[in-house]
Amino acid sequence: MSISFGFTSILSKNWEINFLQCYPNGYLKYTDLCNILQLTAGLHAEMGGISFTDMQVHHQAWVLSRMRVEISAMPKWRDVITIKTWINSLENSRSIRCLEVYLGDKKIVGCETFWAVFNTKTRRPESLVLPHQHFQKYSDRATVQSFSKIDFQQEMQNKGTHVVKLSDLDIVNHANSVKYLEWCLDTVDLNILINQKIDSFEMNYLKEVAMSDIVTLNQKEELNTVVYTVEKDAKVCFALQLHLK
Repeated sequence: MSISFGFTSILSKNWEINFLQCYPNGYLKYTDLCNILQLTAGLHAEMGGISFTDMQVHHQAWVLSRMRVEISAMPKWRDVITIKTWINSLENSRSIRCLEVYLGDKKIVGCETFWAVFNTKTRRPESLVLPHQHFQKYSDRATVQSFSKIDFQQEMQNKGTHVVKLSDLDIVNHANSVKYLEWCLDTVDLNILINQKIDSFEMNYLKEVAMSDIVTLNQKEELNTVVYTVEKDAKVCFALQLHLK
């Protein structure tokens, strides 16, 4: 484990939005927003010596368990955004990481993520082996509301199936967390995405899915709320809740 020169417990990182990350209207895709947030979190972990490479010495990796994103505005092509991130808590196998997105001096996105330490051989959670005391923990939160319980124990409409492909997998050899969101958003009314009608969304990861798994997408629409599940063998692996403006 090595800690980078210039490491600080709060990281600010600038990103320029490129056209590959945007919808046809020129605004950042929700999936690419999540990718940038995770890249920023990964960079901070790498600078602090608790990255995937550091953890793999002990067959460990960070996996995302929950994610809440609150949006006041989305950036567009060529915008330069600043993402600020810090650790709220880190105990045993669990950690809450906060992230904020700024366009100039204005905060446009708040995000809180809940991570678990995962043994890549046993595929089970376990306590983080690496030291992390050099990360100062901050009580400040990045979202107005904390994680909520997504109600997916209700009758839902089938929206199709998906076969997990190589392009869905990440370095931990399971479907990347953003891919679940992508599968669900591909079934959303186009006007909701293009007209930026999503006020906030929350994701809950329950079980991993792997190469060639066949998953079912289900949806339940209510007033200003859309709930999705991704199921394998009739068991919920992922739940998504969209709150609409």
